Amino acid sequence: MRQPLSHSEVAAAVEHRRPSRVPMSIHMWNGYDPKTEIGQRVREIQEAYPDDLFRVGPRMPNHWDDRSDPNHVPGCSWLNEPPPPPSADPHAMDSNAGIRDWSQLDAILDAWPDPSIPQVTAGLAEHIAQHAAGRYTGIHWWFLLYERLWSLRGMENILCDFYEHPREVHRLMDALTDFYCAIIRRCAKELPLDFIISSDDIGMQTGPMFSPAIFREFFRGRYAKMIRTAHDCNLHFWLHACGNIEPFLADFVAMGLDVIHPIQKYTMDERAIAARYGGKLAFWTGMDVQQILPRGTPDDVRREVRFMIDTYDRPDGGCIITAGNGIGADVPMENLLAFYDESYEYGIEHRRRLL
Repeated sequence: MRQPLSHSEVAAAVEHRRPSRVPMSIHMWNGYDPKTEIGQRVREIQEAYPDDLFRVGPRMPNHWDDRSDPNHVPGCSWLNEPPPPPSADPHAMDSNAGIRDWSQLDAILDAWPDPSIPQVTAGLAEHIAQHAAGRYTGIHWWFLLYERLWSLRGMENILCDFYEHPREVHRLMDALTDFYCAIIRRCAKELPLDFIISSDDIGMQTGPMFSPAIFREFFRGRYAKMIRTAHDCNLHFWLHACGNIEPFLADFVAMGLDVIHPIQKYTMDERAIAARYGGKLAFWTGMDVQQILPRGTPDDVRREVRFMIDTYDRPDGGCIITAGNGIGADVPMENLLAFYDESYEYGIEHRRRLL
C-alpha cells in the first residue's frame, strides 16, 4: 500500500521546504454512500492511495438549542431557543433566519456557547493516538465567519446588515472570533496538532460576495486574529473559500494565511494567481468537480491533474492536491481512479524533476 507522508513532509510542502512528493488529500471530499456497491468501490480506491491529511472535528455548537435532541449539550448552541416547526413552504437554505431581528442579539450573546465544555475535545486525543501516529494532523470544522453569519441571519439579510446594522454585525463577529480562538488554543493545548482547516465561501463564480471595503471592515482583522492565534500555537491555518476571491488574496497573504483552497476552476486565471502568490501562499489546489471530473474522460482528468501540479507546485513546494469540493455520485469510477492515480504518480514524478 502507498503510505501517507509524514507530518514533516506535508509541513515541508506548506512551508515551501522542498517536499519529496506533492501531498494529496482527496478522501475527505467523497460524497458516495458507503452502503452502496459504488460506495464500496470508492472505498477500495481510497484504501489503495494515501490521504496525507489526518483531521478530527472538535464538538462545535448546534444551530438551535434543541433539548429534544438526544445529543443535546447544555451551553453548546449558537441560538438560545428551540428550532421552529418545519415549514411547508419551499425555500432556500440560505434564506433561513434564526436571528429574525437584531433585538435578539443581547439574549443570544448572554447564552453564547462555552468553548471550555468537556464535549469539545472528548475522545479526540485517543482517536489521534490510535490512527495518526507521525501524520500531519489537524482540527477541522465548516463555517467560519461569513458562512456562520448567513446561517444565523440569512444571506440576503446579512448582506444588507453590513450597511444597515454594522454595530450588531461587529458584536456578533467578535463573539464568533473569540469563540474560535478559544477553540484553537484549547485544541492545541490538549491535542498533538499541526494545522486547522475551516471554510468561508466568500466568492461567487463571477466575483466576490461583497466588496473589498466590506471585507476589510468586517473580515480582515478577525481572520488575522484567528491566523495569529493558530501561529501562536504553532499551527498552520488552512482556509477553504469557493468562488472568485482574487480581490482578497493579497489581504490573506498580508495576514499570514498558510494554505488556500481551491482556486476554483473557471473563476480565476490560475496561472496568474500562481505566478503572483506562489511562494507566499500554499495552494490546496482543487480538481474541478463541476465539469472535468464528472463529464470528462480519464485522460481529461489526468491532464488536469498535471496542469494543476505544473501550475502550483514550485521547486520549493507549495502545492497540495485535492478536489475542489464534494465529489458526487455523477463521477464515473474510471475518472475517480484516474484522479487518485495521477495525483500520486505525477506528484512523485514532478517532485523528482524539480529536486
